Amino acid sequence: MFQIDVVEKCKANDRKAQMQLYKQYCEGMFCVAMRYVQDANDAEDVIQEAFIKAFQKIHQFKGEVTFGAWLKRIVINKSIDFLKGKKQHLVALDENYLQVSDDDDWTVDHGVTIDHVKSAIEKLPEKYKYVVMMFLIEGYDHKEIAQVLKLTETASRTRLLRGKSYLKEVLKEKKYGTGS
Repeated sequence: MFQIDVVEKCKANDRKAQMQLYKQYCEGMFCVAMRYVQDANDAEDVIQEAFIKAFQKIHQFKGEVTFGAWLKRIVINKSIDFLKGKKQHLVALDENYLQVSDDDDWTVDHGVTIDHVKSAIEKLPEKYKYVVMMFLIEGYDHKEIAQVLKLTETASRTRLLRGKSYLKEVLKEKKYGTGS
């Protein structure tokens, strides 16, 4: 059965088709949620909420992107909402006044492993961490990041550049043994 047929059946509230999509995407979406919430139980909760929302809003799926990409955006939003719920005190910063320059150099010193980078990303301030994760790991562009996080594209670029600066500092500390 083609994916579009399954989605159409889901739009008609076909429970078998919903279960088929759930089984097809559950594991991959769990991995996405884990990158954000970092707790298996929390990730399971996020996934359940994401699938519920996806099936409630499936009539909005127009097939402009794959179902997996559409679902992934819901999972990321639910993950971020979950984390925001755990941290009620978020500080707003108007980043529209900041100058942004594009810096596409993401090279790191030899000897820095992907595990070092992932560990360093976890140490970033939350507002930078999400943008860096979505850009580097999920592959979103600034327009998509801005839509998901409800930012301007300029703010997305600014947060990415600042996140990259923080990331380089954390990796530098690790290299010279001054970090934990």
